[in-house]
Amino acid sequence: MSEPVIEVRHLSKSFGTHVVLRDVDFTVNAGDVTCIIGASGSGKSTLLRCINLLETPTNGKVLFHGSDITAKGSDPCAYRAKVGMVFQSFNLFNNMTVLDNCTAGLRYVLHQDKETAKKTALENLEKVGMAPYIHAKPRQLSGGQKQRVAIARALAMQPEVLLFDEPTSALDPQMVGEVLAVMRQLAKEGLTMIVVTHEMAFARDVSSHVVYMADGVICEEGTPADIFEHPQNAKTVEFLSRFRQA
Repeated sequence: MSEPVIEVRHLSKSFGTHVVLRDVDFTVNAGDVTCIIGASGSGKSTLLRCINLLETPTNGKVLFHGSDITAKGSDPCAYRAKVGMVFQSFNLFNNMTVLDNCTAGLRYVLHQDKETAKKTALENLEKVGMAPYIHAKPRQLSGGQKQRVAIARALAMQPEVLLFDEPTSALDPQMVGEVLAVMRQLAKEGLTMIVVTHEMAFARDVSSHVVYMADGVICEEGTPADIFEHPQNAKTVEFLSRFRQA
């Protein structure tokens, strides 16, 4: 039995009077690929940002190996070194080369020496097929290439968990496949992943656990077979019907 790595417990988030998340509760075990699906505005990205402490939950907590990382006195930087994030807009440093983007965190957060950081970065750029582009600046890359560099940068930190916030939504359709192929390979290698995505085929075929959200709450969760073949909630059925017709 895999041990829980991340546990979200009764998590809520409000911005002023606007409630975005209500009493969200789920567990991610080691090696899980958890896909969070739902319509735009359902709270998926806010949930991911709360898990990574980019947003502070209004209520509830997030546990990492049983420790409450939302508690006073916890170290968000140390936590984020173990729980990495890949953003839909890449968030690369435009004034740095591909290689420098991938070594910055290793040198200034993990305090690796220059040669060790370069070796680690190159290994991960090789993994995502971007090693030939180490001297390029982000402006010289396609969207798919930028996202693969962003994934390599996150992997270089050797995270226990990698969070993906709609990693293909800013890409042209022809570039989506190259990023999903990298993510499929990471799933095969056993990396624990939480993926907010509109790519239903990826959620159905690659994930071990699917969470369907609507209006800031989890309506239904289970295995891909549970959700895609035998949904129980009327909102889940309605949401998935458009993808079955596509």
